[in-house]
Amino acid sequence: MSDYLQRSNIAGRHEIQINRLDPRLRLPLCPQPLTTTLESPAEPIGRVTLRVRCDGDAPWTVFVPGQVRLYREVVIASRPLKRDNLLTEMDVVLAERDVGLLNQGYLTALKQAIGKKLTRPLLPDQVLAPIHVQAAEAIRKGDQVVISARSGGISVRMPGEALSDGTIGKQISVRNQRSNRVIRARVVGPGQVEVAM
Repeated sequence: MSDYLQRSNIAGRHEIQINRLDPRLRLPLCPQPLTTTLESPAEPIGRVTLRVRCDGDAPWTVFVPGQVRLYREVVIASRPLKRDNLLTEMDVVLAERDVGLLNQGYLTALKQAIGKKLTRPLLPDQVLAPIHVQAAEAIRKGDQVVISARSGGISVRMPGEALSDGTIGKQISVRNQRSNRVIRARVVGPGQVEVAM
């Protein structure tokens, strides 16, 4: 089983428990080395089934259930957190958990969480799943922004007002405060939008 884990390039500390065969099972002694293959699942994490086969004169096959616990450092909440919180270094820590039990997925680096916004409240020691975080708005509705417009080698900057919230890369409506026209611009950073010309 360790071979399967190493071949799968699954990083982390693992514990392997193979269930005992039924002692009433009477299998003939195999004159050659047994063949062992992983029957399921494709990645050996959680409940697994091994196929053990003897290809001797009296061939036989048995299926042996087992359990693989894979422990990795994952991001957890360090204190109670409210929905819409912007996560900081004070809110999250790394802790070892059995990732085979984490059906919603998990984050493995603090930078995957810090600066993001929570989509739901979390309890202390709760594992952060990808669905629990989303990109925070770089611009909020009503913010004063700088609109950049580029054409060839010419760049023009003008003041504007955001008419909606926006994350980096998102198109939002912005009012050009010089012309009073509403335009669509792409958020490129906090307080910064760009229009294509």
